[in-house]
Amino acid sequence: MRQAIQFLTILPCPAPDRPLGRGAWAFPLVGAALGLGAAGLWALPMGPLGIVILLAILTGGLHEDGLADVCDAVRGYRSREKMLAILKDSRIGAHGALALVASFVWRWQGLVLVQGDVGRVLPAVFGISRAMMVLLAASAPGVGSGLGKAFGDSLPRGAVFLVALQMGALAVLAGRSGVALVAVNLLVLVVMRGWFLRRLGGVTGDCLGAVCQVSEAASLGVLAWSM
Repeated sequence: MRQAIQFLTILPCPAPDRPLGRGAWAFPLVGAALGLGAAGLWALPMGPLGIVILLAILTGGLHEDGLADVCDAVRGYRSREKMLAILKDSRIGAHGALALVASFVWRWQGLVLVQGDVGRVLPAVFGISRAMMVLLAASAPGVGSGLGKAFGDSLPRGAVFLVALQMGALAVLAGRSGVALVAVNLLVLVVMRGWFLRRLGGVTGDCLGAVCQVSEAASLGVLAWSM
């Protein structure tokens, strides 16, 4: 658990020096806790906007960085080597900046439109999005020599099973929207996994961050439409 908190947030949480994948089983729990905290802000003036900003701060912009890098790098006309080199570059280009703006606005407006018991659905949204990172890492080989490969290589099979169970529990928590949330997220996983395999031959840490962002956006879209 401490490893997951240390990696997914900027909260001070000393953790044992162990491979990152060993803490993957707790990723959905950390995401659900972030969602529960977000639900506490939802009713405040400009609460939905504050949630998006606060989550970006609490996570250190980790997943936003991944989305931006992927959108800058992964293009149809580029070689695999060129895309991997761009993924390692810390600079953000025009496509990455546009992706961040689109993600920010989409998630903000999705939160504005969400109705019902946010104390149930927001933990589900943010918990499932962190589960997606684990499922992607478990279902696709790591490429390069960075964080994504180290995470996937150290990921125990038992952790994947626990993450899948937690994803199901979060869907139940979300109530009548739970089935739609799981279905849409599995579709996101299949599409993004296929894209990364075709273009990169596997996934990097940026790919995991990108799938988390797309998962959040897709889930909030489902909730805004269905509630």
